[in-house]
Amino acid sequence: MTQPMDRRGFLNDVGIGFGGVALASILNDESFAAASNQNLAPRAKHVIYLHMIGAPSQLDLFDEKPELVKRHNEPCPPEVTKDRDFAFIGKTSTLAGSPWKFSKHGESGQSMSSLLPHLGEVADELAVIRSLHSEEINHAPAQMFLHSGYGRGGRPSLGAWVTYGLGSENKELPGYVVLLSGPPGGAGTSMWSTGFLPSKYQGIQFRADGDPVLFLSNPDGHSTDDRRRVLDTLATINQRQLKVTGDREIATRIQQYEMAYRMQTSVPDLMNIEGETTETLQLYGAQPGKASFANNCLLARRLVERGVRLIELYDSDWDHHGSIETKLPKKCKETDQPIAALIKDLKRRDLLKDTLIVWGSEFGRTPIQQGGDGKSKGIAGRDHHKDAFTMWLAGGGVKGGVSYGQTDDFGMDIVENGVHVHDLNATILHLLGLDHEKLTYRYQGREFRLTDVHGNVIRDILR
Repeated sequence: MTQPMDRRGFLNDVGIGFGGVALASILNDESFAAASNQNLAPRAKHVIYLHMIGAPSQLDLFDEKPELVKRHNEPCPPEVTKDRDFAFIGKTSTLAGSPWKFSKHGESGQSMSSLLPHLGEVADELAVIRSLHSEEINHAPAQMFLHSGYGRGGRPSLGAWVTYGLGSENKELPGYVVLLSGPPGGAGTSMWSTGFLPSKYQGIQFRADGDPVLFLSNPDGHSTDDRRRVLDTLATINQRQLKVTGDREIATRIQQYEMAYRMQTSVPDLMNIEGETTETLQLYGAQPGKASFANNCLLARRLVERGVRLIELYDSDWDHHGSIETKLPKKCKETDQPIAALIKDLKRRDLLKDTLIVWGSEFGRTPIQQGGDGKSKGIAGRDHHKDAFTMWLAGGGVKGGVSYGQTDDFGMDIVENGVHVHDLNATILHLLGLDHEKLTYRYQGREFRLTDVHGNVIRDILR
């Protein structure tokens, strides 16, 4: 006679069945993600995202405004600031023209500031978008909005969406790697968070000092064989629990333990740049054993070579509310040469065509000054400006030598081809072969996507 099954027993048996299915599928290769989410022919295989934390002034780097320079130190016309909010300055302010000269570069005649001489050498590789706009006026919300399409925490970042959609090409390294030069500030780790996606898509920070990845090395007194035995035992326990619960995070835990074990060999070799030629090190301005933005740019190229899907470099201290005439040149000197070197190096290795480079920040800076008296050199700065700023893309299916969008004579408002942050993210996904409207994830009863219910691909900048 068949024994009746109580509720607890039924749920446990059903759970084991579901868990078995989960274990069989989740522990397989990540190619299921690429097969189900890749909808278009990809033009890029990898992304290197250069995020300048704090927001560089587009008016001093890319968006030349002769009229603003001509009217420097004049009162800002009231109609320019009418019905507009700023982060710190009031509505009655002084116009601030750029103190740096602009010139044309390359066959395309891209206009750039004298602060970017090295980038000017690769001007014909860039698609400069001078008409970005966002919805957030302060750093942390704007950084989260740029990276996740939402101004508060809890949503997946661009990198998490990309690795969810495409998986990774290298089983020895994470699909999404983060490199920092300076503190993250602002939104911090939210910018590379996996949000509600499975945590296997989390951005993994590599470090220049000590262990490249925290807790990667074996504890003192323990060998690699010891760690292998511990991981095998943990895997057995976790697999049993996964069969019972079907919890995807347990599968992620199993996979990440194994990834960490493999990374013990792959990561130290990756992070050691001493084997690079002297010419390459000098091209970037990189120094082995030293933490720097230049070293991170070189590491980004090495990560691309090893099949990492998305690499994001965060560089701090671009928030110039004051002393912009001394602080901005310093930051440009630290970053201009390495960025240009990265483009040159990828191109000569035939990697640029498959690698999309994105440069930018959460918003731009105002054409009206903050602080100073309009006379004292080097004291004033610029406030946050979300309504018109500049970013650029290169490689990976993007037209080189393109200038897209236009702002008014003061750089306050967009007058041609406005590009919302959602449009930018839709374009990045498109270049990777992902349809931003179809790359979705169901969470708490609704479908989510990076661009929410917005976004249009910027087709005019595509090859």
